[in-house]
Amino acid sequence: MKLALELAKKGLGSVEPNPAVGCIIIKNNKIIGTGFHKKFGSAHAEINALKSCKKSPAGATMYITLEPCCHLGKTPPCTNAIIKAGIKKVVAAVGDPTGKVGGKGFKILKKAGIEVETGICQKEAEKLNAPFFKFAKTKKQWVIVKWAQSKDGFLARTDGKRWLSNSASRKDVQKIRKKTQAILVGINTVIEDNPKLTVRPDNGRQPLRVVLGSKSKWPKNCYLSKTAKKWPVCVFNGRNLNDVLIKLGKKTIQQVLVEGGQKVITSFLKQNLADEIIVYTSNEKLGSKGKVKSSQIMMKNYNRLKKNYSSKKSFGKDIRLTGLRTNHQ
Repeated sequence: MKLALELAKKGLGSVEPNPAVGCIIIKNNKIIGTGFHKKFGSAHAEINALKSCKKSPAGATMYITLEPCCHLGKTPPCTNAIIKAGIKKVVAAVGDPTGKVGGKGFKILKKAGIEVETGICQKEAEKLNAPFFKFAKTKKQWVIVKWAQSKDGFLARTDGKRWLSNSASRKDVQKIRKKTQAILVGINTVIEDNPKLTVRPDNGRQPLRVVLGSKSKWPKNCYLSKTAKKWPVCVFNGRNLNDVLIKLGKKTIQQVLVEGGQKVITSFLKQNLADEIIVYTSNEKLGSKGKVKSSQIMMKNYNRLKKNYSSKKSFGKDIRLTGLRTNHQ
């Protein structure tokens, strides 16, 4: 199952809003097939694993990180393929919490005479697809709050240079954007930075660009206006963040990446709306060249993150810290 979970991770950034799923097929104590869900709309992990088998999977055991689907979506039901292949036993890490599946997949397999075992590495499987599980159970998005800062806590600079983080860090941000279905900023970011808010290079699936604040304040010919016909922009004049998230939820937006400035990020943190925090810190101290410092609550969360991060990675001299905020401390 741990191997199946490692396989599943390969799909992160390409399968969303679907869950990342991995599958291993064992026969006579040997692996005869492996697969994972590679891309949204493409074959699921079970199908890829069955296709990879060099021996007949009849009588084999399938290890899968999520309950097999039993409905016709963008692809046929996986339960049908499992039964047809003659799989003897299915070991699943966790059940699928969505209404379309919700245990029905297991029931279909059992009815066909297939032994089903669940709960192996369940916590790891739920953590891997935390946004999927949260949205399925609550209809509330997984909110990622991300910012970059200098070593002395500044969020912007006055020396004419645009970036605080280096090119490697900015490339990494694109991987985070690929996982999300919406990128949110405030009106000040639009005015000061003229952002694109797109995934680069374009992989054909761009997140919805969300802006808090009146469109009447946008600079003329700003990038968001010029590209709105190609990549939609959703504008909210109000500042009630809960209402914004509810409306985005109705659009089946599962993950939201908040890339706003100090005010927007502070609001999300104060209102306990962030599930995950990602901070890129450069090795540069700006001093008199810096402007807009991280707010008190941003620094509080950053200091906590330094002691209790789930991931730490270096990009040149930049450091990225990632941590969950599900306890909303």
